[in-house]
Amino acid sequence: MYLNCHSFHSLRYGTIPLEDLISKAAALGVSSMALTDINTITGIYDFMKGCQAAGIKPVVGIEFRSGHQLRYIGLAKNAAGLAEMNRFLTRHNFENTPLPLSAPDFENVFVVYPLENVPAVLKGHEFIGLRPEQHPMLVLSSWKDKTDKMVVLQPVTFRTKTEYKLHKILRAVDLNVILSRLSATDYCRQTEVMVDPRRILKCYEGYPQIISNTEMIIEQCNFEFDFKTPKNKKYYTNNKKDDLQLLTTLAQQGLEWRYGKNNAEAKSRMFRELKVIDHLEFSGYFLITWDIIRFSNSQGFLHIGRGSGANSIIAYCLGITDICPLELDLYFERFLNLNRKSPPDFDIDWRWKERDVILEYIFSRYGYEHVAFCGTNVEFKYRSIFREVGKVFGLPKEELDALAKNPMALHPTNGVVREVQRYGMMLEKYPNQRSMHSCGILISEEPITNYSVLEMPPKGFPIVLFDMHTAEDIGLEKFDILSQRGIGHIDDSVKLIEKNQGIRLNIRDTTISKDEKSCNSYLSMGKTIGCFYIESPAMRGLLRRLKCDNYKTLVAASSIIRPGVAQSGMMKEYIFRHNHPGSFEYFHPVFEEQLGETYGIMVYQEDVIKIALHYGGLPAADGDILRRAMSGKGRSKAALQKVKDNFFASCAAQGHPMALSQEIYRQIESFAGYSFCKAHSASYAVESYQSLYLKVHYPIEFMVAVINNQGGFYRTEVYVHEAKMSGAQVHNPCVNRSEFETTLYGSDVYLGFMHLQSLESKTALLIQQERERNGLYRSLEDFINRIPIGIEAIQILIFIGAFRFTGKTKNQLLVIARLILVNFKPENRTPMLLQEPVKEFVLPELERSAFEDAFDEIELLGFPVSCSPFDLLQTPFRGNVMAKDLLDHHKKQVRMLAYLISRKHVPTKMGTMYFGTWIDAEGQLFDTAHFTDSLASYPFQGGGCYLLLGSVEVDYHFPTITVTKMAKMPFIPDPRYEHENDWKYRTQQKLREDVSMTHRAPYPQEHEINIPRLKMGN
Repeated sequence: MYLNCHSFHSLRYGTIPLEDLISKAAALGVSSMALTDINTITGIYDFMKGCQAAGIKPVVGIEFRSGHQLRYIGLAKNAAGLAEMNRFLTRHNFENTPLPLSAPDFENVFVVYPLENVPAVLKGHEFIGLRPEQHPMLVLSSWKDKTDKMVVLQPVTFRTKTEYKLHKILRAVDLNVILSRLSATDYCRQTEVMVDPRRILKCYEGYPQIISNTEMIIEQCNFEFDFKTPKNKKYYTNNKKDDLQLLTTLAQQGLEWRYGKNNAEAKSRMFRELKVIDHLEFSGYFLITWDIIRFSNSQGFLHIGRGSGANSIIAYCLGITDICPLELDLYFERFLNLNRKSPPDFDIDWRWKERDVILEYIFSRYGYEHVAFCGTNVEFKYRSIFREVGKVFGLPKEELDALAKNPMALHPTNGVVREVQRYGMMLEKYPNQRSMHSCGILISEEPITNYSVLEMPPKGFPIVLFDMHTAEDIGLEKFDILSQRGIGHIDDSVKLIEKNQGIRLNIRDTTISKDEKSCNSYLSMGKTIGCFYIESPAMRGLLRRLKCDNYKTLVAASSIIRPGVAQSGMMKEYIFRHNHPGSFEYFHPVFEEQLGETYGIMVYQEDVIKIALHYGGLPAADGDILRRAMSGKGRSKAALQKVKDNFFASCAAQGHPMALSQEIYRQIESFAGYSFCKAHSASYAVESYQSLYLKVHYPIEFMVAVINNQGGFYRTEVYVHEAKMSGAQVHNPCVNRSEFETTLYGSDVYLGFMHLQSLESKTALLIQQERERNGLYRSLEDFINRIPIGIEAIQILIFIGAFRFTGKTKNQLLVIARLILVNFKPENRTPMLLQEPVKEFVLPELERSAFEDAFDEIELLGFPVSCSPFDLLQTPFRGNVMAKDLLDHHKKQVRMLAYLISRKHVPTKMGTMYFGTWIDAEGQLFDTAHFTDSLASYPFQGGGCYLLLGSVEVDYHFPTITVTKMAKMPFIPDPRYEHENDWKYRTQQKLREDVSMTHRAPYPQEHEINIPRLKMGN
């Protein structure tokens, strides 16, 4: 009898999670029910599976609303009916038009109108929904005569009185009003709950036709879905045979390109993979990926291929990836095995400026009817919950900020806040809005609206209304089309090198950069600022601890830095074993045999599979479930628990000691969702080497490219500093030398107008365009004549020194600008002004401090350019030890003066701690640790220079200062505000620091993990 049920996928309306809706129906003995979420099909596939497991007949549909007004409910008779509704709603989503009052002429859909919106004439498939509380309306002849077209309508939206209020809160959030401003039409009726079906039927016992109509609809709605059949585009050509033939031809051509003509091992591996790919019918998937790469290459774009697909020699031969699986002994079964139902992951990266071109190609090449982005559910999260719910209860902004920023233990204890907390916590993990998956593209064989309604977000590419997990469940595998700044660093560097030095570099040829001698030297010293994936303080510290000086160690480092390896204690153990290879024993012979390259430590996802199969004796199918859990894709806790039980049972059957098996499974479990497959790490390592090669051999061009791609881990200031350390002369923006982006002339770097925080982009671009059209600017007057600009923007350019070519001081330029522009508006510009020469003025000489420029730069750029921050300090002290000397001061106390670059928050069981990264007066980087007790007395006080006192700890070649005291050092008074005491020290407060927060539980301490270094049992 339930033809109109809402789950929490009816966003900001329904309150019932899907699983709970089904379990509630099962408990009440409901034999069939329809899921009709508002304008969406998000939950229908999980709903079908859940209902079938509970013995309930699922009916799927959509409740169509325009704005907040209910129009009608559609119930699919079959798959064609769902497709009809999807296409109807998609069209209105794309056109952004209101839904019509009457439903279209659906052929495979039953339509149920609410009593408030019944058309004059009902078609054969259309009915009127009568609620139990509307039963008295049947005494009116106008309705009584229509009972032959009526059905039972008992909507379900919430479960309890508490949830009814939660529903109202959701409606208030959606309408952006306080709770008391809701009107009765804004929320559902109090009767929209699920009750015993017999109670519903009793209301209609005098009208058997209404009951039989309802039963007829349920009986004729037979939407069936084959979850096992792949839904992706089947063939790249026209059939399986031609796909395999083309793939084989391309692979053989690539084999010769990659390995030459006589590599028997590579040839054998290629044909073995082709056999499995053909058996699993993945040839089309490979060819579509190859086609995308082929187009990219034709445009001259640089791409990086990674993911589990990089385990494949076919992918290597097709140019999808640059990872040789033979060189790294990549585990083929991780990439493809006969138990695998889904194709391998190919994560393809482009620079962010080129990704949209790739997307346009995919949509046009494979058709907008067959291509869409995956959706994703954006959930209510802690901060947003308290802001949204607090606003509904009428709390002012200051209180909302306090609730959002502080843990609940620090919230006020008044009644309103308790209500906000109560209902806020109920919303945790509820979907709040739908969004676009960052990179997942679906390419379907049938029109994609057969499976989903589509929405068109502002980005301009359609999205389905379900997430990647549901897509995978129904047989749609995504293609990951990503962007990353690291590729922009590499690509722009190559172009700059050719422009600046006339050297054409083929950076795509990874043999020139991978394992290159100078690169390995830089790696071992952690000199990697600006380089993809290896520039963060944590990664630089790891590289130094490992003395990482080769490709294979970097591959391992790229994975052990991941949280799963770190939290299990395996990162620390790997560092120990790498530095002391003779000081441990393998847990078991299987670990030496399978994981000898990584000292018996599980580092990659496939290591987990190897141990599960070879130590645990699990079948390959269980290994695949573990693989999915390791990559964060496994959703079934029950399936994972079954694998765990099987693991221990199998280990016991083989006579393994329980203590060893428990320790091994603890390590396996800690990996879940936080580890890389080896091919993925290798792909990252190759890209790291490409960027490092450019940094080592062409440092200035590389740093300019990093700056123009808006950096990486650090802020622009750090990369400007690195350019200076590489020999660049860095100049402030100049109207005759600078462009929107930073420019390079030999070793002279001119910062781009984009870095002037207060200058509008359109003005910055116009300065460059006008100069290119009509030549250099001859004077400030000439500039004003040619560029429509106001006094505020002119002052910004003057203060940054953009007119220094005129030979006039900033003060003189300001006087000229004001004399020209006083009472003048650019829109009133006349041809006469442009033609008449500007009168020359006799300007007074004004004294100016040597440091005024530096303070102007801090104000406009965020950092000084014309001098070092150390030059602005009141104290001449520069520390009694420099960063380069720290290795010689193990266990010694040191005093250092340093400029703060970044700090990373780390939760510990003792409280918050931070790791700091600093630059000393010689420009060299070093790192610090700040524990809870030190921070309590000596906290960070924003960006700037600090005096540090602490003791040096050298941990495997990497020195860190454990800070006991620190104090922020004052700058000289700002000479621009010599007579204004309130402003003398404000500018230095604009100096920035990079702060990264960590939102996770504290990792266990080393003594709590205690990974054994000796054999455990036999």
